[in-house]
Amino acid sequence: MLNAFLSWYAERSTEELVWIGIGFFAQALFMGRFVVQWIASERARRSILPDMFWYFSIGGGVLLFAYSIHRADPVFMFGQGLGLLIYLRNLHLVWNHKKQGGSGAAGA
Repeated sequence: MLNAFLSWYAERSTEELVWIGIGFFAQALFMGRFVVQWIASERARRSILPDMFWYFSIGGGVLLFAYSIHRADPVFMFGQGLGLLIYLRNLHLVWNHKKQGGSGAAGA
């Protein structure tokens, strides 16, 4: 198994390995947003979405959108592009709510 991995690794260009790294980092951001949400909900003893959830969503979405362009995957591009619009809209709603004197975390 190690030999198969080393062979696979040796066949990849540096550019491809960097893009694979970006893809894994983007997925880690998406996982991080759920960890942040879970911890915040446990502390509040109710389901909530902290502001950081949307920042992680945007970070992961931007990187995965770039990755999907690099991979020339139109299905992935569409899904990530639409998700980015939704994440940005939700963050805009959070900012507007804060301007009006509300807290950033929304109850669910």
